[in-house]
Amino acid sequence: MTPPTGPSRADARAVKISRLRDADAFLERLDILGAQLPLDREVDPGGPLAGTLEVAGTRLANRFAVLPMEGWDGTPDGRPSDLVRRRWGRFAASGAGLVWGGEAYAVQAAGRANPRQLCINPESEADLCELNALLRAGDPQPFTGLQLTHSGRYARPEGPPAPRVAYRHPVLDARVGVDSDAVLMSDMELDDLIGDYVRVARLAERAGFGFVDVKACHGYLGHELLSARTRSGSYGGDLRGRSRFLRRTVEAVRSEAPSLAIGVRLSVFDLCPFEPGEDGIGRPLPDALRDARPFGASEDGLSFDLDEPLALVEMLEGAGVSLLCTTAGSPYSNPHCQRPAFYPPSDGYQPPEDPLVGVARQLDATRIVKQRFPDLCVVGSAYSYLQEWLPHVAQAVVREGGADLVGLGRMVLSYPELPRDVLGGAPLRRALVCRTFSDCTTAPRNGLVSGCYPIDPFYKQSRAAGALADAKARARAAAEPATG
Repeated sequence: MTPPTGPSRADARAVKISRLRDADAFLERLDILGAQLPLDREVDPGGPLAGTLEVAGTRLANRFAVLPMEGWDGTPDGRPSDLVRRRWGRFAASGAGLVWGGEAYAVQAAGRANPRQLCINPESEADLCELNALLRAGDPQPFTGLQLTHSGRYARPEGPPAPRVAYRHPVLDARVGVDSDAVLMSDMELDDLIGDYVRVARLAERAGFGFVDVKACHGYLGHELLSARTRSGSYGGDLRGRSRFLRRTVEAVRSEAPSLAIGVRLSVFDLCPFEPGEDGIGRPLPDALRDARPFGASEDGLSFDLDEPLALVEMLEGAGVSLLCTTAGSPYSNPHCQRPAFYPPSDGYQPPEDPLVGVARQLDATRIVKQRFPDLCVVGSAYSYLQEWLPHVAQAVVREGGADLVGLGRMVLSYPELPRDVLGGAPLRRALVCRTFSDCTTAPRNGLVSGCYPIDPFYKQSRAAGALADAKARARAAAEPATG
């Protein structure tokens, strides 16, 4: 199950997965790419995906998990809106055995990634009780978590970028307008920030959540610290220093909210930053590795080296983490790695590889982690791109021990009932299957709420759909001189 170590060959440019009509065509495509994915030709409704699993003293009803999906649609003071309630209610209707976090919840207002992100506020306890009750109304009742975050480099609490960084990086600094050390977070600030994580964890405990996720993925603060090799002080340098914030936060939550299980959603590897080339296809940025090698990246920055991530997971398991959700990269610097898609966001780049290669890369890394840590509950990501083949690959992954649970992100925006249909033996409803159009990302990049505009009638018929179409048209017009 080992994927290629770099971008796919020029003769293996992306092919729409919907054209792979049978298992033989799917396997032939993987062979052309030099990628490997496990595949079961038939899906058994009572098979591996229907298996129960005990996690942190709770028995999960099945092997599906809903991953955190933000909508950029809370209230300005960080409270749930009707759009938030609708999304969480759809998560509950999925039939999944676990809901990982619902969406990222900022432990400081200044740590929000957008002005509408949920965050701590005077009514947080009541809000969290309401949201958890929505999830737990599902049948079966899922095991529920809350994802805790600080957006760090990508903080935008009032709209304009307001970054707080773990270390200086010439490429990433330029992208968010960092030009001085004034936005570097001090060790004292990080010490204090741990208390904010604990404060929200206690609220989650009182609201009845089963676990909290100390987020360490996708380029946000908890993840960025893991590559802060050039940072001085307690939170940089070697791996013990770079992981100290994450470990101390886990330990503090365990001490102060003892009934909660603890999870970490981890970008188990990263790649170097990419940019659009003259042809619109993503390419590694020149000198991107000059000052900072991404956490878990190979020396050339184009594949993974899991030596440090495996050492980190060992530390986390020793600190009391019982759930790990693997993901990769960053939506800001290498989205083709983080979220394989045929259609990029309007401000992105065409994938430099067939997205199946990106799926195989993430599933392979997850398999390695799971095999090294058999007692840890490991939830995998990157399944949505598989579309009709998702249940076939997911069942094979669980059957072979490549992950304990199959995590679904974008797919539940268009087709929240997919787990219920698979486990009930119903055929997939093709009209609801996510085709990775990336409008759920393009919309918030243009100041609109996130949702599945191409498929979900609620968003397709909304006023925002017209604004999104206009924004995409402007982006295409702006790109024409470079690509045409």
